[in-house]
Amino acid sequence: MHKVKLRILIVEDNDDHAELARRALKATDKDCEIYHLSDGDEALDYLHQRGKWADPSSSPRPHLILLDLRLPKVDGIFVLQDIKATKYLHNIPIIVISSSDSPNDVSDALSAHANSYVIKPSDFEDMEQLVRDLGDYWLHWDMGVQIMSETN
Repeated sequence: MHKVKLRILIVEDNDDHAELARRALKATDKDCEIYHLSDGDEALDYLHQRGKWADPSSSPRPHLILLDLRLPKVDGIFVLQDIKATKYLHNIPIIVISSSDSPNDVSDALSAHANSYVIKPSDFEDMEQLVRDLGDYWLHWDMGVQIMSETN
Protein backbone atom coordinates (compact mmCIF):
# COMPACT_ATOMS: atom_id res chain seq x y z
CA MET A 1 0.00 0.00 0.00
CA HIS A 2 1.43 3.39 -0.98
CA LYS A 3 0.98 6.59 0.94
CA VAL A 4 -1.61 8.88 -0.64
CA LYS A 5 -1.56 12.64 -0.26
CA LEU A 6 -5.01 13.57 1.00
CA ARG A 7 -6.78 16.40 -0.79
CA ILE A 8 -9.02 18.74 1.18
CA LEU A 9 -11.29 21.36 -0.34
CA ILE A 10 -12.23 24.33 1.85
CA VAL A 11 -15.27 26.24 0.56
CA GLU A 12 -15.31 29.38 2.69
CA ASP A 13 -15.88 33.03 1.78
CA ASN A 14 -14.07 34.38 4.85
CA ASP A 15 -10.37 34.35 3.94
CA ASP A 16 -9.31 34.51 7.60
CA HIS A 17 -11.36 31.41 8.47
CA ALA A 18 -10.02 29.59 5.42
CA GLU A 19 -6.41 30.43 6.31
CA LEU A 20 -6.98 29.32 9.88
CA ALA A 21 -8.41 26.02 8.65
CA ARG A 22 -5.47 25.60 6.28
CA ARG A 23 -2.92 26.15 9.07
CA ALA A 24 -4.72 23.85 11.50
CA LEU A 25 -4.95 21.07 8.91
CA LYS A 26 -1.30 21.45 8.00
CA ALA A 27 -0.51 21.00 11.71
CA THR A 28 -1.92 17.44 11.63
CA ASP A 29 0.43 14.56 10.93
CA LYS A 30 -1.16 13.90 7.54
CA ASP A 31 0.34 14.92 4.22
CA CYS A 32 -2.40 17.13 2.73
CA GLU A 33 -3.00 19.21 -0.35
CA ILE A 34 -5.43 21.96 0.57
CA TYR A 35 -7.53 23.87 -1.95
CA HIS A 36 -9.63 26.93 -1.10
CA LEU A 37 -12.58 28.35 -3.01
CA SER A 38 -14.63 31.31 -1.83
CA ASP A 39 -18.05 30.84 -3.40
CA GLY A 40 -20.48 28.04 -4.09
CA ASP A 41 -20.59 28.54 -7.85
CA GLU A 42 -16.83 28.15 -8.18
CA ALA A 43 -16.91 25.12 -5.87
CA LEU A 44 -19.40 23.40 -8.16
CA ASP A 45 -17.34 24.28 -11.24
CA TYR A 46 -14.25 22.85 -9.53
CA LEU A 47 -15.99 19.64 -8.45
CA HIS A 48 -17.61 19.09 -11.85
CA GLN A 49 -14.41 20.17 -13.65
CA ARG A 50 -16.08 22.90 -15.69
CA GLY A 51 -14.86 26.23 -17.04
CA LYS A 52 -11.44 27.20 -15.73
CA TRP A 53 -11.40 23.93 -13.74
CA ALA A 54 -11.94 21.67 -16.80
CA ASP A 55 -8.38 20.33 -16.65
CA PRO A 56 -8.43 17.50 -14.06
CA SER A 57 -4.86 18.35 -13.02
CA SER A 58 -6.07 21.76 -11.79
CA SER A 59 -9.09 20.31 -9.98
CA PRO A 60 -8.23 16.96 -8.41
CA ARG A 61 -11.08 15.22 -6.62
CA PRO A 62 -10.97 16.02 -2.88
CA HIS A 63 -11.08 13.34 -0.21
CA LEU A 64 -12.77 15.71 2.26
CA ILE A 65 -14.73 18.98 1.95
CA LEU A 66 -15.08 21.67 4.63
CA LEU A 67 -18.14 23.67 3.59
CA ASP A 68 -19.54 26.95 4.87
CA LEU A 69 -23.29 27.47 4.47
CA ARG A 70 -23.39 31.20 3.88
CA LEU A 71 -21.62 31.51 0.54
CA PRO A 72 -21.88 34.08 -2.25
CA LYS A 73 -23.49 33.15 -5.59
CA VAL A 74 -24.64 29.64 -4.62
CA ASP A 75 -25.34 28.80 -0.98
CA GLY A 76 -23.78 25.88 0.86
CA ILE A 77 -26.98 23.83 1.12
CA PHE A 78 -27.33 23.83 -2.67
CA VAL A 79 -23.66 22.87 -3.04
CA LEU A 80 -24.14 20.06 -0.53
CA GLN A 81 -27.29 18.80 -2.28
CA ASP A 82 -25.56 18.86 -5.66
CA ILE A 83 -22.54 16.92 -4.39
CA LYS A 84 -24.64 14.27 -2.68
CA ALA A 85 -26.87 13.88 -5.78
CA THR A 86 -23.89 13.34 -8.11
CA LYS A 87 -22.76 9.75 -8.47
CA TYR A 88 -19.04 10.50 -8.80
CA LEU A 89 -19.05 12.97 -5.86
CA HIS A 90 -21.58 11.66 -3.34
CA ASN A 91 -19.10 9.59 -1.30
CA ILE A 92 -16.89 12.57 -0.43
CA PRO A 93 -17.31 13.35 3.28
CA ILE A 94 -18.56 16.89 3.86
CA ILE A 95 -18.21 18.75 7.12
CA VAL A 96 -20.41 21.83 7.31
CA ILE A 97 -18.72 24.51 9.39
CA SER A 98 -21.10 27.40 9.95
CA SER A 99 -21.60 30.31 12.30
CA SER A 100 -25.32 29.45 12.30
CA ASP A 101 -26.75 27.51 15.20
CA SER A 102 -30.25 27.67 13.72
CA PRO A 103 -32.04 24.32 14.11
CA ASN A 104 -33.34 24.79 10.54
CA ASP A 105 -29.81 25.13 9.13
CA VAL A 106 -28.60 22.09 11.06
CA SER A 107 -31.64 20.08 9.94
CA ASP A 108 -31.29 21.20 6.31
CA ALA A 109 -27.59 20.28 6.22
CA LEU A 110 -28.09 16.89 7.83
CA SER A 111 -31.12 16.16 5.63
CA ALA A 112 -28.89 16.91 2.62
CA HIS A 113 -26.47 14.26 3.95
CA ALA A 114 -23.71 16.36 5.48
CA ASN A 115 -21.43 14.03 7.40
CA SER A 116 -21.03 16.53 10.24
CA TYR A 117 -22.33 19.96 11.21
CA VAL A 118 -20.23 22.09 13.54
CA ILE A 119 -20.71 25.64 14.68
CA LYS A 120 -17.80 28.01 14.20
CA PRO A 121 -16.55 29.37 17.48
CA SER A 122 -16.08 33.13 17.60
CA ASP A 123 -12.69 32.88 19.33
CA PHE A 124 -9.61 32.48 17.10
CA GLU A 125 -7.94 29.86 19.30
CA ASP A 126 -11.15 27.85 19.65
CA MET A 127 -11.64 27.90 15.86
CA GLU A 128 -8.09 26.70 15.33
CA GLN A 129 -8.58 23.88 17.85
CA LEU A 130 -11.89 22.88 16.26
CA VAL A 131 -10.33 22.56 12.80
CA ARG A 132 -7.33 20.69 14.22
CA ASP A 133 -9.67 18.25 16.00
CA LEU A 134 -11.76 17.78 12.86
CA GLY A 135 -8.62 17.15 10.84
CA ASP A 136 -7.35 14.64 13.38
CA TYR A 137 -10.65 12.76 13.34
CA TRP A 138 -11.43 12.80 9.63
CA LEU A 139 -7.86 12.33 8.43
CA HIS A 140 -6.52 10.00 11.09
CA TRP A 141 -9.33 8.06 12.73
CA ASP A 142 -12.01 7.87 10.08
CA MET A 143 -11.15 4.79 8.04
CA GLY A 144 -13.63 5.69 5.29
CA VAL A 145 -11.50 8.66 4.24
CA GLN A 146 -8.35 6.57 4.39
CA ILE A 147 -9.82 3.72 2.36
CA MET A 148 -11.34 6.08 -0.16
CA SER A 149 -8.05 7.94 -0.52
CA GLU A 150 -6.35 4.71 -1.54
CA THR A 151 -8.85 4.02 -4.30
CA ASN A 152 -9.33 7.49 -5.83
